[in-house]
Order: sequence, then structure tokens, then C-alpha cells
Amino acid sequence: MKVCIYGAGAIGGYLGVLLAEAGAEVTLIARGPHLAAMREKGLTLEIDGGVRTARVSATDRPAEAGPQDYVVVTLKAPSLPQVAEDLQPLLGPSTAVVTAQNGIPWWYFHAHGGPYDGRPLERVDPGGRLWRLIPPERCIGCVVYPATELVEPARIRHTYGNRFMLGEPDGSRSERVSALSRLMLAAGLKAPVRPRIRDDIWFKLWGNLSFNPVSALTGGTLEQIAGDPATRAVVRAMMVEGQAVAEALGVRFSLDVDKRIEGAAEVGAHKTSMLQDLERGRAMEIDALVGVVAELGALVGVETPTVDCVLALVEQRAALAGCYSRPA
Repeated sequence: MKVCIYGAGAIGGYLGVLLAEAGAEVTLIARGPHLAAMREKGLTLEIDGGVRTARVSATDRPAEAGPQDYVVVTLKAPSLPQVAEDLQPLLGPSTAVVTAQNGIPWWYFHAHGGPYDGRPLERVDPGGRLWRLIPPERCIGCVVYPATELVEPARIRHTYGNRFMLGEPDGSRSERVSALSRLMLAAGLKAPVRPRIRDDIWFKLWGNLSFNPVSALTGGTLEQIAGDPATRAVVRAMMVEGQAVAEALGVRFSLDVDKRIEGAAEVGAHKTSMLQDLERGRAMEIDALVGVVAELGALVGVETPTVDCVLALVEQRAALAGCYSRPA
């Protein structure tokens, strides 16, 4: 089975090592010192108190890899439109694209059913460009839960978690998603095929929608935000609004909002990815985590005043830091 990991950073590299050990023919798309180090000495994974090194094919030229069975995209959402053209040589007639990213994906309304079926989302796919270049029929949803860190070029540290929730947009248990699940299970990962992948997307988004932008505005960790009554109230209001939007789209939540907040608080002194990106001057995932929820709220007629307010603030904070360009 040929698998290409596009964006082989911490999560992508972790996945690449384990899939290679499970027998897949893995190619990692990376660049810079990380790519040079992988080519020289392989890719090392610190996990479960030990160290494992895999010799994998690594390149910054997708054409060198050629068509794949699966392309697993582990880039952050703002980066994908920039590489959609470069990804084309990896796509054969039956190649599946696995969107292992946070937030609402561009294919969200593909095979959704109802009045919004087939509708692109402007916040995550301006002008429908991704819809055209990476047709949603190719896509498999993937919700990522492991925590990993790129400690130095070609060396990744796994902290916790091994779940990758998989699902077809139409809810079917297709052979392609089943085969991918079997491969990931052979690699020691939990990779269930979920019949309602959008429920899983929203459950993770629920926390990212709220804690991420509030952390970027305050500098607070998860426990600090949840432990302060004022910021906790802001987060809760955003989550309640997001839940109302999701439920208007047919999503079901398996936990109530206060238990979801407690779960985030228990993670402790953790900086969200959006805060880390702001501190490091990197592009921030505002559109896929927050802006799209406001867009969906307007679409379904659910008001999102707290989301809208925090969105405006974090957009300006990020734009002034050079980490975000506001939509035209």
C-alpha cells in the first residue's frame, strides 16, 4: 500500500514511522532541515520510553513519489490552498485524500444531504478552489487526537494518544476507508471507522473554536482560561453558540458543554496551537476553527454574537502580528 504523508511534521512524521513499520510504502513530503535530516539518517520517533527509527522515502517534490493509494494531509488548514496544485502528481484515478486536520474541512457539505448538499464554504475554500483541485469524492475525514512534538529535525516525540477517527463523508463503510483502518490498526493505532464523522469533527472543534482564540487573546493556558470565571464564561458562550449551529446541521453531541470544558481544564498548563502559532509568528487557523462557525451560523440562521466578537478581536490580533490575512 502506497501512502504519502503531505506535511510530515510532528503528527505526519509520527504517523509515517508507524505506518512504515506496519509494512506500508511511505513517502514523506517535507522541506528544509527536517527533510535533509530525514534523508541523511531516517526519521526517529521517541515513544513509550523507547526510540524507533524508520528509513522512509522523503522529498519536497511530489512528482518524484507519483500516484498513491492514500495521501494523508497533515498540514494546518491555512497551508493547504498553497499546495493544492503541488499535490496533483500524487493523485491517481483512485487515490483517496485523508484530511487529518483541525476544523471544518472544505468538503463538509459533500454527500451531506439536505438543502446545503454540495455547497462550498468560503471561509475555508475561497472561490471553491480546493473543491475543484481536490474533488470531495476523493476525501476521507480524519480527526486527530495524538499529541506529538518535533524536537529537532528528523526527531519526533510522542506525548500521548493514538486515536485517528476515520469516516467517509457519506457515512458508508467503504473498502478504501476499511483498508486504511486495518493498516492503521496494524500500526498500533486506534482508527475506528465512524458512520457520523461530522459529529467527531464538531466534538473536537468545540474546544478549538473557543479555547484557541481566547488563548491567543489572553496568553492563557487551558487550565488558566477554564479556571477564571470570566474567561470560562466567554468560552462557554462560544461553545453553546457553536453547538446550536452544529445541531441545526444535524450534528449530535455526546457530552454536555460543562463536562467538555472540564475535560479541557484537566489537560492542565497547555498552550493551544493557536497561541503557539502566534508566539512563533506562524499562520493561525482562524478561518477553519472560528470564522467558518460564524459563516455556518449565518447560513442556518443561528446567531453567534460571542463567536463573532471573539473572531473580530483575534483576527485583528493575528493580522497585526503578521499571522493572518483577513478575508476580502
